[in-house]
Amino acid sequence: RARGSAVNKWDLMGRKFSRVAALRTYADHLLPQVKGMPITAVSGLMGEGIDRLMSSIEQAYAVWNRRVPTASLNRWFEQAVDANPPPAVSGRRLKLNYITQAKARPPSFVLFCSRADAVPESYRRYLVNSMREFFELPGTPVRITLREKANPFAPTLKRPAVADGLTPPWTPRPPSPPKRCASPLSPFRR
Repeated sequence: RARGSAVNKWDLMGRKFSRVAALRTYADHLLPQVKGMPITAVSGLMGEGIDRLMSSIEQAYAVWNRRVPTASLNRWFEQAVDANPPPAVSGRRLKLNYITQAKARPPSFVLFCSRADAVPESYRRYLVNSMREFFELPGTPVRITLREKANPFAPTLKRPAVADGLTPPWTPRPPSPPKRCASPLSPFRR
């Protein structure tokens, strides 16, 4: 869900706006998955800050529904990978191919790569934080799903193997019936 926070009874604080900045910093530290979440100071008794709260709710809703075009997403992706390439795991390099947005609400992305299980969580967090900063997605959770592309050089079975071990992995086809021919000299003519 889109996130926003309202701090009530702000009239008792005496309009100390430096404390709002401290609250934002504290919230970013405690909730890094929704970094940049809007925090609005309101006073229910005086009715102050309600208009700012409604505008921050509308902005959070717009960010939550945002769709990013695939072309600009892949341009950002190339820059992010060039700036900080993925680490080599077990001496083998990770190849990150491309990224696309699967859905909005919340913004969810699919990253196609060579070995999805080998991508470290720290590198995924780097991509999420870089994306949140570049596309201005504050306060909303960004999801990245890693998916492996099919290996074109991997051997494939034409027919699935049977698990019982007695039946061969393929069954022979029954002989096809003879083809009928329209020729008057054909032995298979009706």
